[in-house]
Amino acid sequence: MLRLFRKDKMWRNHDLNRRYDVLIIGAGVHGLATAFYLAKRGITNVALVDKGYLGGGASARSTAILRATYVTPQGIPFFYESLKLYEDLAQELDYNLLFSQFGRLELAHTESAIYAARIRAEFNRAMGVDSRIIGPEEIKHIVPPLDMREEQDLPVLAALFHPPASVIRHDAVVWGYARAVDLLGAQIHPHTEVTGFLTDLHGHVSGVKTNRGDIEAGVVVNCTAAWSSSICDMLNLKLPIVTHPLQAFVTEPIKPFLSTGVSSTNLHVYIYQTDRGELVVGGAVDHYPTYSHRSTDFRLEDLVSHALKMFPSLSKVNVLRQWTGLCDMTPDYAPIMGYVPGVKRFLLNCGWGTYGFKSAPIAGKSMAELIDTGLAPDLIKPFSITRFDDARLVNEKGAASSAALH
Repeated sequence: MLRLFRKDKMWRNHDLNRRYDVLIIGAGVHGLATAFYLAKRGITNVALVDKGYLGGGASARSTAILRATYVTPQGIPFFYESLKLYEDLAQELDYNLLFSQFGRLELAHTESAIYAARIRAEFNRAMGVDSRIIGPEEIKHIVPPLDMREEQDLPVLAALFHPPASVIRHDAVVWGYARAVDLLGAQIHPHTEVTGFLTDLHGHVSGVKTNRGDIEAGVVVNCTAAWSSSICDMLNLKLPIVTHPLQAFVTEPIKPFLSTGVSSTNLHVYIYQTDRGELVVGGAVDHYPTYSHRSTDFRLEDLVSHALKMFPSLSKVNVLRQWTGLCDMTPDYAPIMGYVPGVKRFLLNCGWGTYGFKSAPIAGKSMAELIDTGLAPDLIKPFSITRFDDARLVNEKGAASSAALH
């Protein structure tokens, strides 16, 4: 018999224990992925704590675009592995994640943009990622509604085509991970705010203080994205991270007409159509640092004008809602992962900027391996916080349509 109103929950409520083997701060997609892969390794005495509701921070505001067209030998294999994990994630979690693999075009409007796209395509192909440069005729065939007139200010000259690129339902991923984590034995504690750290006589982390009491832990992992710096401030640990807003909007549903994702490196805008017919439009991070989720009219106007340069036929479509997420930006646009030198039993999984949702599965899997074995996987060794002291910056900025911040 079909039950329209289920009494059993996706995850259970638990009393807070006073000690866990692993405590993860932040119950978004990165924290949940870490807990999931820990549980698959047999480590289930794990707690996720979050000051808000489950997946209510950056994960709730992601446009959930998945791709692997990055520009560095460190970033390309990392994000490619994450994309491959996403391809099988719905089956692994036994949960419909509304995964759509319909490809992506990154338009180039100038000779310099073509040159940069060609470099990325060659780097990607050399590392096994399917991407290539295509010309105006093939672009028009893939996206017939795209304005391809040569007389416009920024005519489309070429594009980087990435067939494996996908989109996924962000809240479905969060719920799917949460259900699996709960079934595997870990605990999720929303509305449990970390207010400080417990440390031993040597200043090493031994647990956290929360609004529900102190919790001891063998290992503490910071997965709080834009709030990573605030958490680390409690340890007097300064991170090379600045938090910037990233705005997006969605339109009313219209008849399906866009069968692939489209972005422009020159216009700093991207657009794709959901399975419900809505158009999701976003772009670059705002220049100013803030923790505010307030959206702005000027950014909406900017995104609309740039989207209409690509698709003038959308001029009568109504905007349905607008929102702002927060991005934890590092100087080289690459994440910070691993243990912190001089502070034992404390790990970082932050600095994702605009790449956070794309990386969640492989980041969680890699962090779980590091916690279990004590050895950093090769994929995340370049992302150690020590690279800022050793001048080994990754420089992944070229893969983002982002404003110059640093």
